[in-house]
Amino acid sequence: MSPTEPKSINKIVTISAVVLALILLMLYMQGSFVSKVPPGLSPLAKDSNTPSNTAIVEKKQVDDILAWPGTVRSRTVVNIAPKMTARIIEIKVNAGDKVKKGDVIARLDERDIKAQENAALAALASANAQASRAQADEQRTRSLYSKEAATRENFDAVVARAKEAQAGVSQATSAITEVRTHLADTLLLAPFDGIIAKRLKEPGDMGLPGVPVVTLQTPQGLRLEADVPSTCAGRYSIGMDVKVRIDTLGLTVSAQIDEVSPEVDPQTRTQLIKIALPAIEGLQPGYFGWLEQACGQHEALLIPASAVQHIGQLEVVKVLSEGRQLMRHIRTGKTFGDQIEVISGLHAGETVITHPQQAQ
Repeated sequence: MSPTEPKSINKIVTISAVVLALILLMLYMQGSFVSKVPPGLSPLAKDSNTPSNTAIVEKKQVDDILAWPGTVRSRTVVNIAPKMTARIIEIKVNAGDKVKKGDVIARLDERDIKAQENAALAALASANAQASRAQADEQRTRSLYSKEAATRENFDAVVARAKEAQAGVSQATSAITEVRTHLADTLLLAPFDGIIAKRLKEPGDMGLPGVPVVTLQTPQGLRLEADVPSTCAGRYSIGMDVKVRIDTLGLTVSAQIDEVSPEVDPQTRTQLIKIALPAIEGLQPGYFGWLEQACGQHEALLIPASAVQHIGQLEVVKVLSEGRQLMRHIRTGKTFGDQIEVISGLHAGETVITHPQQAQ
């Protein structure tokens, strides 16, 4: 045997030992050397005292609560628009601004109307001058006629001219009133206290009669407006109490149906439902909300929520069977008051053990 042969044998033995050790380690990590417990019920230590706080798994019909998105809007909404055609010189408000009754919203170009006012004032001055001369002529002629120094024909003609001159004054005065009314229309004023919902024009745009510059709404009398599928909208009636959730404020409140649109949108197959909201501090038009509604029912297994325990992310209950307490893994669904729906893991008629609710 050559001197190198023992070394080769030792090397092979060493490699084989290392490979064997790795195989054994992998088998150990896979649990080949650990006894396995088949899945199912996990019996707990037997308790000689039967617990008194138990509940029966019940099968009941429960409502399918759905939530429809909606927007908080004001009951009173007005579009503020010019009554004449004029260029918009200034808009003093932006969306979200609060305004008081009588505040200036926007200002229109008033130069043409100012020119008309100046012309009307000049016409009124001329009419007053003519009326003064005619009145003086009437008084003089009346005096001459009383002394039989003027004919009846001359007297009647002077009186007619005086009345015509006075009518001219009245006409000129009416023209000034009309022009000044138009001049007042160049200022768009807030008709009530409210909040600017939209700004639809910019300075420099042409203001047109009936075309709104801004939209104004009141912060009182708010409603949630939601589009509800027609298959569920039929469950609603005016005056019906419903639940409304406002996520921005973290509130769920009771409200009443105020209006149910009879028209079905042909594209979305929905109907508009309007819900009158109670006074809520901090609530503003434009907030997002949910209309919660029961639309249909289904059969559910219910147990007290206090029977469910959480171990990490697992949900478990203790089931009482033949005097023994068994740990059962379950999966739960929605809550209904102090009860919770069990989707899997229990059967109707089984007995579960409840636990006192602990403060979170």
